[in-house]
Amino acid sequence: MTETSVRPTVLVVDDESGILQTLEILLRGAGFTPLCAHGGRAALDALATAVPDIVLTDIRMPVVDGVQVLEAARARDAELPVILMTAQASLQSAMQAVNAGAFYYIQKPFRNDELLAILRRAAEHRQLKAENRSLKQEIQRQGRRAVEPPVGTNRAWREVLRLAEAVAPTESTVLLTGESGTGKEVVARYIHALSERTRGPFQTVNCGALPEGLLESELFGHVKGSFTGAVKDAEGLFAAAAGGTFFLDEIGETTPATQVKLLRVLQHREVIPVGATEPRPIDTRILAATNRDLEAEIQQGRFRQDLFYRLNVIAIHLPPLRDRVDDIPLLADHFLRGAAAQRGAEPKVLSDAAVEAMRAYAWPGNVRELENAMERAMILATGPVVEVGALPERVLTRAAPPLAEERAIRNPTLELVERAYIFWVLQQEQGNKTRAAEALGIDPSTLHRKLARYEGMK
Repeated sequence: MTETSVRPTVLVVDDESGILQTLEILLRGAGFTPLCAHGGRAALDALATAVPDIVLTDIRMPVVDGVQVLEAARARDAELPVILMTAQASLQSAMQAVNAGAFYYIQKPFRNDELLAILRRAAEHRQLKAENRSLKQEIQRQGRRAVEPPVGTNRAWREVLRLAEAVAPTESTVLLTGESGTGKEVVARYIHALSERTRGPFQTVNCGALPEGLLESELFGHVKGSFTGAVKDAEGLFAAAAGGTFFLDEIGETTPATQVKLLRVLQHREVIPVGATEPRPIDTRILAATNRDLEAEIQQGRFRQDLFYRLNVIAIHLPPLRDRVDDIPLLADHFLRGAAAQRGAEPKVLSDAAVEAMRAYAWPGNVRELENAMERAMILATGPVVEVGALPERVLTRAAPPLAEERAIRNPTLELVERAYIFWVLQQEQGNKTRAAEALGIDPSTLHRKLARYEGMK
């Protein structure tokens, strides 16, 4: 329906009235707005007049089956997520569903919490697509070419994108901070793509990957004969980025000597090539990134304070993936589709158990580690659905959360002990909340309430 619906609209399609009534009650109580269609023909009529946010349809129905409903829904809106239900699951029917573009494929009878989790992921997916379209329209109204924003709807991530979009049209220097693998270069490229320099080059150098002498030559260029092997003049990457953007990745790894020269670049917009005596002007916008705490580096005498102030005109901090748990399914789906496209294969979808395991893992390598895990899963998953067995072992054998942050507790409270035990049981059950509730001897709804409370304790 509308792109800003607070309660996502779900078109529920089945030829059994009892199932329709049960699903209507379940969805309405979970915050969705259900629209019920008795059979495939009624679903086609409903799709002819309105587009819901999600379609949930049975496969086996007389006259018009679920795959035909899926095809009609995708023809109406190519980005509309469609979830197929069947009581007679098979690898062939699952492959048919995925090949036809289904968002997910679920077997009857299913657990209510499993279905609701899938519907919420579909709603998140729908909302992300809506936000992307809105951003593209805004960019086009401003006379800039449409640019796909980096994937994510998490509140902290949206703030990162908001800052990037605000600073992109300016010439201000931007310092991107955050742990390795959080997507600093992705955001830098996004800023460049939205800037007035978008038609110019985007040059990048990893300051920690080159020795000092070679780094200076790469950055500033050199003149013929300035050192052994300099058989001709070379302009350097700053000059090569003329009219575009130059991204200095891991700038915290530079030596004091290189920092002095970088300060000159930022102050005077000119470089002195190695072996030259006269400065040469440059025309490039400078972005920089680091996973180090530069203020701590200044205190240790390893980074120049004046250079820090020149770089830190606009600071954007990227959150680690463990603080973006709600974005994990979206990112995983994005990476699975990318891995499938590279291989000319059909994309796979994640099982509910796989998503639960991934949400519970800390991802120390952040988004980069998740991307690698999804490439692995795309290769190892034997069917159209990625199960937990296709995930890296480290994701499944994570350590149970400690009783407290960074310190031992001599006499922990009963709630802290209970919390640690519940997380340990969840780990043993590979994130499956239903089995964990059975092992704990409590109702699944009680477990969900406890987990929600623990989330608020972080």
